Amino acid sequence: MMTLKIDGMTCASCAEHVRQALEKVAGVRSAAVSYSKALADVMVDGGVSHDTLAAAVTTTGYHARVADVPAQSTGLLDNALGRPGAAGKRSGDDGALRIAVIGSGGAAMAAALKAAENGAQVTLIERGTIGGTCVNVGCVPSKIMIRAAHIAHLRQTSPFDAGITATAPGIDRPRLLAQQQARVDELRHAKYEGILASSPNINVLHGEARFTGTHTLTVTLTAGGERTVSFDRCLIATGATAAVPPIPGLKDTSYWTSTEALASDFIPKRLAVIGSSVVALELAQAFARLGSHVTVLARHTLLYQEDPAIGEAVTAAFRAEGIEVLTQTQASQVSHADGKFVLTTNHGEVRADQLLVATGRSPNTRSLNLASAGVQLDERGAIVIDTGMRTSAPDIYAAGDSTNQPQFVYVAAAAGTRAAINMTGGNARLNLDTMPAVVFTEPQVATVGYSEAQAHQAGIETDSRTLTLDNVPRALVNFDTRGFIKLVAEAGSGRLIGVQAVAPEAGEIIQTAAIAIRAKMTVQDLADQLFPYLTMVEGLKLAAQTFSKDVKQLSCCAG
Repeated sequence: MMTLKIDGMTCASCAEHVRQALEKVAGVRSAAVSYSKALADVMVDGGVSHDTLAAAVTTTGYHARVADVPAQSTGLLDNALGRPGAAGKRSGDDGALRIAVIGSGGAAMAAALKAAENGAQVTLIERGTIGGTCVNVGCVPSKIMIRAAHIAHLRQTSPFDAGITATAPGIDRPRLLAQQQARVDELRHAKYEGILASSPNINVLHGEARFTGTHTLTVTLTAGGERTVSFDRCLIATGATAAVPPIPGLKDTSYWTSTEALASDFIPKRLAVIGSSVVALELAQAFARLGSHVTVLARHTLLYQEDPAIGEAVTAAFRAEGIEVLTQTQASQVSHADGKFVLTTNHGEVRADQLLVATGRSPNTRSLNLASAGVQLDERGAIVIDTGMRTSAPDIYAAGDSTNQPQFVYVAAAAGTRAAINMTGGNARLNLDTMPAVVFTEPQVATVGYSEAQAHQAGIETDSRTLTLDNVPRALVNFDTRGFIKLVAEAGSGRLIGVQAVAPEAGEIIQTAAIAIRAKMTVQDLADQLFPYLTMVEGLKLAAQTFSKDVKQLSCCAG
């Protein structure tokens, strides 16, 4: 009997295709193929070589090589025929692949569920609250708070105040917080705790894991004691926590990170925000709309890593709402006395009742003892992975915010699923070329693909157009024309390669742009599409039309 390792299978149907191909080879008596183990046991007559069998597997689109399995292991064919095997298995007692997952957020959950679906026995280890950042202290509570702030803002001011009486709303932050937390608890139970409890192939350990070898973990249990977990494959999905800059005096104060800000039961009268990217800006505007006088300290400009027009548009919108934006401003000292913060900056002092520090997030990797497992980190302490989520260590994978991937929960979940496929014998890759991103300020910021600068850095010549929203009928009837839509095309071919939008509901627009880029559409292809009239997404069509005509000279719904 020969045993082959099969790479590339992604489902039980794949295993059946491989079995059929092997049994067509002259001299093969029978074959048993396991998708979960990625192995094939083949009963052959003399004279049949591994190369012949590998060639047969290749015709089905997969790759075969000689498997490195102990001679005493129970063969798949023996199992299939009901024969007793020798004692001692490489995996668990039931023959299932053993996978350890460290973490319980988006990447970890996606991986655990897919691995269990593929037949693995999963041990999921969580040192804190089940669910990770997104549902507990990130995406979900922040979007609830942002929505509440949006409603408060509309009640106080809108483009229709001449005909609809505006009323300054009363803000009961404790009740808003209770509503917010109730929804967080509900989603955590429905989408994380409940699912884990109902998954027989997933065992949850509450504790902190650290590597003690290439295939072992020691878990310091929350309830006390330790447990050793041995694994065939491991996924690291430990997320990230708020990074705190080394500003003198800061650590001696009661500053907030986003976690404390979202859990606060009061709205400070004056709030200073250090940071100029997504989290800083989303929370700065939310607190301003709920009653704080907000000052944003930006080391450069707002969203400085994006197209410069984006930062300019958001800055103008913030200042129009009374948010003070200090660009090219850096705090050199922070002090806190008598309940007040004093920030010394290169442009003078900033005084506030509360300080929010939102300057990025650092990967949670320090306590894992990754050196003992041979896992490579980058200069930020993030785990370096390839497009298959493999680390530098054999059999160890990673996904989500603890890696060098973009820190978005939908990227983490997609990476976790693909990691699980690969850990159970598949060959999945994650392509981020058309990854959309959204900043939930108002107006929203949404991007996908190349900016002009990024394209030029990649050696791509571009042809770009920017459409201001006073050319979009939906924006005109909303009496809100703040922002723009910019299309970046490859010069010559006209192929769409990037879109940047600053607009109300830009997040609802950007996925259409992502699909257009993925489909390799040209701007003319986009201009020729039918878009429903009086929608914001119609702005994509109008922006595409500007490559060949003056849209100001078109009727309101001209095709």
